[in-house]
Amino acid sequence: MKRILLPLFILINIFCFARGKETGNNHSLIWRISCKELPHASYLFGTMHVICSDKYLWTPPMAACLDSSSVVCLEMNLNDPNVMTKVATAMINTNGATLDAFFTSQQYSQLKKYVKDSLGMNMDLLSHMNLVGLGTMLSLGGTSGCKEQVSYEEKLMSAANDAHKEIAGLEEPEEQIALLNKIPTDSLVRDIMDIITGKESGTGDYDKLVAAYTTQDLPALYDMMKDENTDIGDLNAFLDERNEKWISRMAGTMKQQPVFFAVGAGHLWGPNGVISLLKKAGYMVTPVLQAN
Repeated sequence: MKRILLPLFILINIFCFARGKETGNNHSLIWRISCKELPHASYLFGTMHVICSDKYLWTPPMAACLDSSSVVCLEMNLNDPNVMTKVATAMINTNGATLDAFFTSQQYSQLKKYVKDSLGMNMDLLSHMNLVGLGTMLSLGGTSGCKEQVSYEEKLMSAANDAHKEIAGLEEPEEQIALLNKIPTDSLVRDIMDIITGKESGTGDYDKLVAAYTTQDLPALYDMMKDENTDIGDLNAFLDERNEKWISRMAGTMKQQPVFFAVGAGHLWGPNGVISLLKKAGYMVTPVLQAN
């Protein structure tokens, strides 16, 4: 790993900390994690997995905090080819079933037309994908009005690779796959049909989500997650339980070297959010204020 010169490391760390004083300002996507037991600060950053390029938010303080960290830790290590293989495999029906088995003939005709018109793809190419994989692909339609989409995870991995930083993950792919496999089939079918029939185009919700994200309004993002109408329960397994599991893993990593943690922004806020759980675990977690 390429080592950062000590003077530069200290200057960058001071630059982040000077903007990370406790002010009660909760409008921040990036937070400084420290405690007396840690020889260095780490950082927690809330991502939006896919966003239009003209809405992409990345400030000098964010870049400085990334530069001061030795490790970039995502929800999963998407830089690992083995992880990507497992994720890709999880999107395929392993029992030989094809997608037409889950829809009526009328629904499947609508689906084929939507995939052709919106994605420019032949449905035959997707026939062996499972409902989770299809739903994930279609859900990206919320950003279909973008001239260009960008992914925070891809940007962070690219920056980490360029700087020869280590890339790690808080979870193994099997953990996320197990959660997705618990979503009821009828719920997945209903959500997919809502997307292709326009009942849930996602455009309005996406715009609200982006507005909250770009103003760095974590409480608003959390409320949107909490109020989301889904059939997968109260999202406890997808948010709270994962957040709780991450804390001990974050603690172990931070003891070794400064880490830039990057997880979905919806995980940060709330009584069981990562920020609150870190504070309960004894860490000082302060917002890094953004300079416009």
